[in-house]
Amino acid sequence: MMTDRVIFVCTIIIAAVYFYATTLIPSLEIGDPLGPKAFPRLLGGFLLIAAGLLFLEIWKERKQRTPQTDNNEAGMWRHGWVIVSVTVWTGVYYLAFERLGYILATTVYLLALMAWFNRGKWVANGLTAVLFGVLSFLMFVKLDVNLPRGLAAFSWISDGVLVVVNAVINVV
Repeated sequence: MMTDRVIFVCTIIIAAVYFYATTLIPSLEIGDPLGPKAFPRLLGGFLLIAAGLLFLEIWKERKQRTPQTDNNEAGMWRHGWVIVSVTVWTGVYYLAFERLGYILATTVYLLALMAWFNRGKWVANGLTAVLFGVLSFLMFVKLDVNLPRGLAAFSWISDGVLVVVNAVINVV
């Protein structure tokens, strides 16, 4: 499909620009031996891996060409509304991010998106949303990235996760 090819080319261009931008990050002589460029390069590598997987999918689809059935006007409007809805929901996530805190805002954001795009799989959607929110929060905290913990009514979630993880680390 032409859309996949456009996404593939855009992903390669974004990865190239991203890798160029990582070369502009200054290296420090003291501190972590990996330096500040390691994590951005890792992300860029994953972006290239994702582009490679998309290319493989395009290559397989080319061999199994099937006629398109959703090429009518109503189908195009439906896809347009999905894109607008996801964009609005992302804006709501952005606005609620500071107030709710990273864990709660990310979990609710992902749960709503997954409930729409992965219908009927509530346990998998819930576990994925919660685990991603908590584990990515812990990863960023361990990398000394300050993420919002939310207003006092919601900050107990982030603080509780940190207390439990620190207790588990101290026991082990």
